[in-house]
Amino acid sequence: MTHEGAHLDPENWDEFSRDMHKLMDQCLDRMKQARDLPWQPKPNDLSERLSLQDAETGAGSAQTFNQLTSEIMPYATGNTHPNFFGWVHGAGLPVSVGAELVAATMNSNCGGRDHGAIEVERATLDWLLGVSGMPNDASAILTTGTSQATILALIAARNRQFGQDVRKTGIQSLPNVAVYVRKGTHSCISKALEAIGYGSDAIHVVDTDDNMKMNLTSLADAVAADRAAGRVPLAVVGTAGSVNTGSFDELDKIADFCGEQNIWFHVDAAFGFWAKLADDPWKQLTNGMERANSISCDFHKWLSVPYDCGACMIYDQTLHFDSFTSRPNYLEQQDAGLGGGDVWYCDYGLELSRGFRALKVWTAIKSIGTEAFSKSITDNCKQANLMADLVEESDLLELAFPVASNVCCFSVAHGDVNKIAAELQLSGEAVFSTTVIHGKPCLRAALVNHRTTSDNIRQSIKAVEDAVSRCK
Repeated sequence: MTHEGAHLDPENWDEFSRDMHKLMDQCLDRMKQARDLPWQPKPNDLSERLSLQDAETGAGSAQTFNQLTSEIMPYATGNTHPNFFGWVHGAGLPVSVGAELVAATMNSNCGGRDHGAIEVERATLDWLLGVSGMPNDASAILTTGTSQATILALIAARNRQFGQDVRKTGIQSLPNVAVYVRKGTHSCISKALEAIGYGSDAIHVVDTDDNMKMNLTSLADAVAADRAAGRVPLAVVGTAGSVNTGSFDELDKIADFCGEQNIWFHVDAAFGFWAKLADDPWKQLTNGMERANSISCDFHKWLSVPYDCGACMIYDQTLHFDSFTSRPNYLEQQDAGLGGGDVWYCDYGLELSRGFRALKVWTAIKSIGTEAFSKSITDNCKQANLMADLVEESDLLELAFPVASNVCCFSVAHGDVNKIAAELQLSGEAVFSTTVIHGKPCLRAALVNHRTTSDNIRQSIKAVEDAVSRCK
């Protein structure tokens, strides 16, 4: 029987401690065994097993933790396995398990106030801005991911274009705008425009050149045509690591163009941002990114920090602050105490209640160091090139596009790529996603897993060849 002030804490802390230690050991064991645990399909009745319809009386930590490890943890996305190449899913980090435990223990709200978690986020963002190469007066905030970061960036672009009064008056009386993207740009751009009221019709798709980079002549023509039609060019989105091929736009040249035309330059660098940590020639792909007005990136992709965590970087701290700050009386800043502090991150984004996302990033960088991340990211780029070499040596596979960074796409001589991808996933041999390049269905591999080795690449291509052979 619980009593006032003790309804939700464990009745027996010693028993709870034993249950927690057992759970932690099981979590660490799973991470140690990640190389032997490919994706597996979930049971058909899993939803029924997990139902909370009869949860009026709690089952207790021992029974609940047992269900976590036996019925939930085994049916993960599979992205911890080294043969997982689908989409762009980071592999996670053992050290971040400890960070997540501490973050949950502290239960800090990082929207503001004066406490230690704010300083962790500040240190993390200072490091991030240093990697970016943006100016000293640049600003940044952690987000759920690039999708949210893109919304923040385009709001800042809108406010620079039309003034901060647009926050009150809205966009209904303003001219139509255009946002320029190249073919294959991530859908988060159109979603962001829908969210802030412009709609996806504001997207102006620009042709790409033979290397699938934004064609700058086509961009200039598009801007001129829109201005002649009375549309206001709001932003140009450069891509650093395209969804389909991992290609990078010529960011320096786009920065030159945007500077000449006084157009906001945003870089969608969800995973490609981290090529900044790679060796050349891959690091060189990011040249010019530091000149952007805004950059969005994810930590949970190529940096392998657990989901979710991204960031929005904006070149002008004052513009960033003015675009989002909103302080009702109950949030008025104080001179001392918990209500003090010189940085409240709610002033730089949409969220007032914000989790302690920074801790898992800070812990990863502090514990592992940037040198190890650089080696892992460089290895992934080399592995993508190895995969391309193996594809070109095969009579059953055909390279769809030259590898630019860490993505390899190829077509098959026989069979349906969607069926082949599903077969390999169900067998546990490898996870590829699928896409279409130049009108041809392809298997797509994005190399972002720090556990992947050259042997994993060879095994996976052999598995694809075997699957294709069975389709004859």
